[in-house]
Amino acid sequence: MHPDVDLVIVFRASSKTFSKQQAREDAQHAEQEYSRLVDTLHRAGIMAVGRRGERQGQLILLLRCSDRQLQHLVYRERHSDFLYGLTTTTVPNLTQEADLRALTPAERLRLIFSFVTSTAVDGGLGISQDSLEWTRIDSVMTLHDPQFNEVWIRSLAKQRVRFEQLDTIRSQFGEGVALYFAFLVSYTRSLWFVSAVGLACYFLGHAYSIVYSSLLLLWSVVFVEYWRIRERMYSVGWGSQGSFRVERRRPQFTQGITWWQRELRIMASLPVIALFAGVLFALLSGIFVIEAFVTTLYKGPGHEYISFAPTVLFIAVIPRFLGLYQKYAVSFTKWENHRHQSMYDASLTLKTFSLSAIVAYLGLALSAFVYVPFGETVMNFVQYHISNSTSTISSYVPSAVNLSASAIHEKANGGHRFFEADVGAAHSKLNRSRLQNQMFAYTVTNQVINTFLEIGLPFVMRAVESVRAGKGISLFGKRRSSFTTRSGSGTPKKKRVGFEDEKNGVAKEEREFLERVRREVALPEYDLFADYSEMVTQFGYVALWSTIWPLAPVMALLNNILELRSDAFKIVSHCRRPLPKRTDTIGPWLDCLAFLTWVAALTNSALVYLFRPANHTTPLSTAIERDHALTAAGVSGTLDERATRSTQDLLVSALLLALGASHGYLVLRAVVRHLLERVLWKGSKEEERAERLAREVKEKYLQGVEARLPAAAGAEVRAVEEPEEGADAFWGYDEGLDEIKKGVKEA
Repeated sequence: MHPDVDLVIVFRASSKTFSKQQAREDAQHAEQEYSRLVDTLHRAGIMAVGRRGERQGQLILLLRCSDRQLQHLVYRERHSDFLYGLTTTTVPNLTQEADLRALTPAERLRLIFSFVTSTAVDGGLGISQDSLEWTRIDSVMTLHDPQFNEVWIRSLAKQRVRFEQLDTIRSQFGEGVALYFAFLVSYTRSLWFVSAVGLACYFLGHAYSIVYSSLLLLWSVVFVEYWRIRERMYSVGWGSQGSFRVERRRPQFTQGITWWQRELRIMASLPVIALFAGVLFALLSGIFVIEAFVTTLYKGPGHEYISFAPTVLFIAVIPRFLGLYQKYAVSFTKWENHRHQSMYDASLTLKTFSLSAIVAYLGLALSAFVYVPFGETVMNFVQYHISNSTSTISSYVPSAVNLSASAIHEKANGGHRFFEADVGAAHSKLNRSRLQNQMFAYTVTNQVINTFLEIGLPFVMRAVESVRAGKGISLFGKRRSSFTTRSGSGTPKKKRVGFEDEKNGVAKEEREFLERVRREVALPEYDLFADYSEMVTQFGYVALWSTIWPLAPVMALLNNILELRSDAFKIVSHCRRPLPKRTDTIGPWLDCLAFLTWVAALTNSALVYLFRPANHTTPLSTAIERDHALTAAGVSGTLDERATRSTQDLLVSALLLALGASHGYLVLRAVVRHLLERVLWKGSKEEERAERLAREVKEKYLQGVEARLPAAAGAEVRAVEEPEEGADAFWGYDEGLDEIKKGVKEA
């Protein structure tokens, strides 16, 4: 029988040392902190026992909360919920014990984890890896339930994910994970509509259809507003609405910083973020120019391999740059000194996703608004720059876009022959289908690669680590086989480490349990950020750019059908068990979705205006080529005035288009939000439940107060007492009947 373990603390028993004296001091410090840790847990009513870890110098401390302490934690949470007005609160009753069997696994783990890791100000023990008091704690985690995991994965393999399964997910992993799967299910189902429209437009309509773009924008606004109400319904049903009011303080939070000082710190980080965004924009634009123009013009040695240069540059530069930015973003977010973890996560999410969105969408934006309409002009500029690589910038920038074919030939004849000098040949290499190819790469190829990175790569890395450790190939956490030594004498020899539980006669089941614990300790923590970021980025591709390729929603739908299952498999196989978290919203991701829908109004209107076909028989052209030909072609000096006037007309048209699209989006959002509030929320069972629970709690509270009052205080008064002796004579005489009788006599 496996022991019931609530939490696991990973303790670092030894650190890297360089001398025996340092090793002795390190061991003494570890012994003191470990003893203090165990003593703190025992005094708090938590059983704790240590076992050796997977690595040398690592200990795992297994925790089990006593029923008495858990009773106290349940009452304390109910008391806190009642004071701060959560929707499912009941009046705390000191005379009646809570039924611990009614607690879900997620609720039990959340209560204990919150008690162990919360600061002393919030009534916790303050034991966490972020605490300055505990320097040797690497992490606090909880263990998977293998039986539930197996049943869950089998059910997902046999049937589609339904909303009814979300309650089961919540009972095991908490509201945070359940809300993510609820969002994923809702988003996937909403894709059916836009996928059907995209299929019809792709096979029956024409490119850059205004009908498809309009329906696409309507779908994106409706989905965002629908989810805004839907998550409110889930929070009411799960009893987590307003949970931010009872959120614990972060261990790193320090008192003494006012709200306006925190706001100033947030504003101080904006110039740094803008600087990183500008540098990232420049890097990506440079890689874009190399990929779209320079590699196209190059015809020297190795030209068949030069097309890989932009990809190599991207892989070598961009991830490192984003990693550097992430460090600064984390530092700034810590400096902002947020009181609660949800506010800290929201601030860091917005900082991180802002640059991730630039990486995701800038390539398409440059292709749509630079490469296709101004490709020939840019090609002329690049050819001239290459031909005059020894000249200064000032000598060619003013006239680079006005070069004739003969001028470029003359410059090329005097230079090297590694690049294409023929203007006609260079312009013929411009790819009109570049936008469609990019959309296919982003919505199909990249999603296949991401699925492998999430599901397949962890198996490969686990097998590599297992082989390096001399354990043979281990993919699923169990040893499948062993490599033989080079001499063929069987498994490689390694030093045998004796098990303490073997000496103590511990059962085989317990040894297997400890091996499972050690395997789970070696897994990375599960982070919702990556999953939310993937889905929100995909939503951006569909909402902003699927006018280019209407099959993008279909590819997103197929990916998400698999994503629902791959995310579940990743949680149970490749990550530690998610720590339960009570929340009532997806947080900053809803703001990101709303921002993307606003940008979608701009991009869709621009794409339709720019690429709408003049008729169904002519090849693809742009509005710039048709209506502003002088701007697109880069005319000679005699027509500079006409070219300037054409450019001004283009800018005015673009500005009016952006203003119209932005204001149209605001009106559409207001109408959709009002209608959905009326249809989905007003009169719904969730609204009635929230109001009923709030009323019942108040009634029970008043009943409890009245029960403590004297009996006469609440008694109904049935008769007016006689006036007290000596009372005012005014109350002892009534003229009403006398007046009535007098009137009767007169009649």
